[in-house]
Amino acid sequence: MALFPKFSKKKDGINVVMEQKLLQNVNNLILNAETCTGCGICVEACPEDAIVLGLVGASRRGAINYAAPIDVDETKCSYCGVCVIMCPFNALTLKVDGKERLPIIEKEGFPQYDMKAEIDEEKCVRCTICEEVCPRDAIDRNVPAYEGTYKGPVAGAKDRQTAIKTKTTFTVDKEKCSLCGLCGALCPAIVVKHKQFTAESGKVEGDVIWDETKCDACKVCVEACPEECITVEREVISDKVDGKVDIIQDNCCTCTWCSRNCPTEAITVEKIFEGDIEFHAEKCPGGCSTCAEICPANAIYLPSSIPAAEMKRDGIEATIAVNKDYCILCGACVNACPGEDIIVLQRTGIRTKGKETDLFNKIKAKLFEKRTSKVKEEITGQVNLKMMEKA
Repeated sequence: MALFPKFSKKKDGINVVMEQKLLQNVNNLILNAETCTGCGICVEACPEDAIVLGLVGASRRGAINYAAPIDVDETKCSYCGVCVIMCPFNALTLKVDGKERLPIIEKEGFPQYDMKAEIDEEKCVRCTICEEVCPRDAIDRNVPAYEGTYKGPVAGAKDRQTAIKTKTTFTVDKEKCSLCGLCGALCPAIVVKHKQFTAESGKVEGDVIWDETKCDACKVCVEACPEECITVEREVISDKVDGKVDIIQDNCCTCTWCSRNCPTEAITVEKIFEGDIEFHAEKCPGGCSTCAEICPANAIYLPSSIPAAEMKRDGIEATIAVNKDYCILCGACVNACPGEDIIVLQRTGIRTKGKETDLFNKIKAKLFEKRTSKVKEEITGQVNLKMMEKA
């Protein structure tokens, strides 16, 4: 009986860890079950047929917690790293002796996704739209917190007037000023200091002291001054808010939500897959919404109800729809849909960099096959339902 290799699989929090222990080294394939979308690309990419789909819809919706969207047979896996490279969501990690490595690239070479997702810092105004619309938490908005309510009260938030760089000048016409003290009573940036009152002079004397760091150029002092002797002028030196906004490449799925909604067109994103997807809403059972719930790009939605006055006698109201602008053609919806032939997916292109190897071309051919929901045609002309144990 051979002592090696030894195989094991264990669940470690949100991770499922597959292990192959050899005589001289240990290989681990780690699946982040929370990040995995059940798109099935790794299933098509695995050269050893070691990966199968799990209960995609149930696991992604949180209906079950005992299974991941995919299942890896640790004894069939060659720990080559192809699935790690092909996963568009970075849900898989390969470690050799505890260090992240990709032997398929090191030894033979293998193309990788040509990710194009970038922000033009000069055009970016540091607004909040991209961070709010991103479905994958791929936006790193490293901008100081101000006193607004964007994310609710923040301890230590800066005053709003400090968000842009300005130069404020404050002048007092001493000939007109009566040192009445009203401006100082209204504004924390102004202090009216009076000299000791004495009968020798018989009048009020003193000075108006202004603290620029406390002034927000609100001009209340100007409006309230009874002698009209105060002038406040504010010059904007730079209207660019401090900070920087970046795209976290490992989290980005190239859905284009950020680029299509950026008000200054500062973001460029190109999808890694080309092709088309069709939804046959007339076949969709009302009330399911599984595909909309699990879509990693928030591209699927339940159409708003049509007003009764606009309904046609013979028309059928759509129960499900997809916005193709945001669909990334990952295939998760196809795998999760419990209905038959409701979703039809066809990929026609992949953005990659590096030489396309024979293995990659075989994988690409699989990814380009037209696929539909629930059914799987294993033998030409015979359509079989996916087995629930692996569906």
